[in-house]
Amino acid sequence: MKKLSVFRKKMTTVLMAGGLLCGLLVPIQTSAADIAFNEPLNGTNPNLFYTSDGWGNGPDFGVGWKAANQEFSNGIMALRLDNAGCPASCSGKSYASGEYATHQKYGYGRVEARIKAAKGTGLVTSLFTYSGQATGTSNDEIDIEILGKDTTKMETNYFTNGVGQHSTIINLGFDASLDFHNYAFEWSPSSIKWYVDGQLVHTENGSRGALPTSPGHIMVNLWSGSGPAEIWTGKFNYPGYPVRAYYDWIKFTPAN
Repeated sequence: MKKLSVFRKKMTTVLMAGGLLCGLLVPIQTSAADIAFNEPLNGTNPNLFYTSDGWGNGPDFGVGWKAANQEFSNGIMALRLDNAGCPASCSGKSYASGEYATHQKYGYGRVEARIKAAKGTGLVTSLFTYSGQATGTSNDEIDIEILGKDTTKMETNYFTNGVGQHSTIINLGFDASLDFHNYAFEWSPSSIKWYVDGQLVHTENGSRGALPTSPGHIMVNLWSGSGPAEIWTGKFNYPGYPVRAYYDWIKFTPAN
């Protein structure tokens, strides 16, 4: 199902208000950061990442973003979804959760994270890039998403100028909620290649639609589907206790 990336534009608006973004309308790769990083997630790194806080996306998202729902322990970052104080302190949403995003936008190269996904119908654990235009819907995006309704599968997707419908379901051969695994994609002008534990699992070469060209923020989040998105995610029923997605590290390696 097409994920409505237009709702992520709110994140860009927040960043711009803090003076953290510039040149959003500079085309293609010219504004991309080209410096590798390997973030160990031992704690917040405000020089590199931004923690979403105090707002929510559109009707497809059942969560409001709160910095308090980001946890660090023993070199692991957890994004916690719960209902504490909701909806009053959760941007009007039924639940709160966590999102972490780079200040900079990154171009061609390899994005990778070590993740243990959240399990439960309606949940989505993600690693993605998002070009983050402040207005309009013509954003570029590359996705890795693990739906909690079946954590033995991973969904790949990409959006170019807001056009998606390029999703592919990958059978992982394991339950992604039981242990950490490495998930990555390599983006070049001619292809996007997705990897799991170092093994190539899917390639897009533009035959199903033009590939993205705009640099994007590298982002991770945990959210529950709501409204129209429930057709895709399934309906989330809160189990009565917090659920978490875990991230061990996040890396970027520029092309060449």
